[in-house]
Amino acid sequence: MTIDSTPHDARPVTPVVVPTTNGSEKRKQRGVITRVLVYVVVAHLLAAYLFFLFEVAAKHG
Repeated sequence: MTIDSTPHDARPVTPVVVPTTNGSEKRKQRGVITRVLVYVVVAHLLAAYLFFLFEVAAKHG
């Protein structure tokens, strides 16, 4: 005589994935776009400053 500890009608439980509706993905995407724009602007300002320094040095040297 064997005793089975699980009932015969037990089925495996599958997880239910519920999408979030709090907009966190849109905030992440907006943050990445903002960061990239800031980096591009800062890089261009730095490049313009260095270009200006080289131009001034070339005229005086």
